[in-house]
Amino acid sequence: MTEYHSLQWTGDSLVLLDQRLLPHTVKYVDIRSYQELAEAIKTMMVRGAPAIGVAAAYGLALPVANIEFADIDSALAEVRRAAAYLRVSRPTAVNLHWAIERVMTRVENLVFRTVHELENALVDEANAMASEDVQTNRAIGKFGADLVPETATVIHHCNTGALGTVDYGTALGVIRTAHEQGKKVRVFVDETRPRLQGSRLTAWELTQLQIPFTVIVDGAAAYMMKTEGVDLCVVGCDRVAANGDVANKIGTYHLALAAYAHGVPFYVAAPLSTVDLTRLSGEEIEIEERAAKEVNHMGETCVMPETYPVRNPAFDVTPAKFITGLITEKGIIYPPFDDALKRFKESQVHMHGEDNQ
Repeated sequence: MTEYHSLQWTGDSLVLLDQRLLPHTVKYVDIRSYQELAEAIKTMMVRGAPAIGVAAAYGLALPVANIEFADIDSALAEVRRAAAYLRVSRPTAVNLHWAIERVMTRVENLVFRTVHELENALVDEANAMASEDVQTNRAIGKFGADLVPETATVIHHCNTGALGTVDYGTALGVIRTAHEQGKKVRVFVDETRPRLQGSRLTAWELTQLQIPFTVIVDGAAAYMMKTEGVDLCVVGCDRVAANGDVANKIGTYHLALAAYAHGVPFYVAAPLSTVDLTRLSGEEIEIEERAAKEVNHMGETCVMPETYPVRNPAFDVTPAKFITGLITEKGIIYPPFDDALKRFKESQVHMHGEDNQ
């Protein structure tokens, strides 16, 4: 397991690594209410689609772990309120909604005699999801590492390592697995404006893993492809539409276009939990818009007049035609994506169906 952890359940609290403070400060924060957790998700104390999903699952257990209820009906009512409250904390990542629905489906399909039984069921389901996330990431890493040459130069955008998951990582897990296999991998890390998840978080993780890297500004990726012999790009995702369009951190679309123009393979690490067959294409994915301060400030320093108009979409959508393949825990999906995504997603539903009864 990784020496640091994005989240950890203690029995009555969810401990989060405050990712807003990295790489300068490593600080863990005790979260004891779903309201605190929703704020932690909104402010990106915890971030990354898989980590957000599992955090939300544990968040549903927080009220029954910390509040004395007179009866089971009162406890169930509060859990339902927690689910509704957490659902709206961030809109784009499907894992948040997927995790809440999975936990609530189990809750609504069981009969509880005591609050303690309810608490056990909530924590058990969240624990199961946390364990599955690690297994999923390692499987993605294994399949993806087969795509990495023995000596490879890779471009990575945003952060998809153990910080954005329960452990190990998705796209960064591919790089990590290749490195652990003895392959000579060097990574160009997009800084990932405006919140610098690449230069702050991915670079920090690669330092811990002793994997060679160089931070580049987002706009330098095409130049690096032209001059440095980049072998592949690998990124994560927050939602995959039924046709294979992918929503991911803003700048992913830009990177995919550059890769397409230079003939560089562009892979997306996509846990099946991120596949949303209810969205027929990326045009149907809601894109979160965040505060102007993330753009017109660097930290607490204002870098332009605050009166200047700002747009700050947190995500963009990469059309399926620019994606070489989707790396899932069940294998790599190549275009055309539509039918394969349905088959792979159905296998996931079947796998978890009995757990939700």
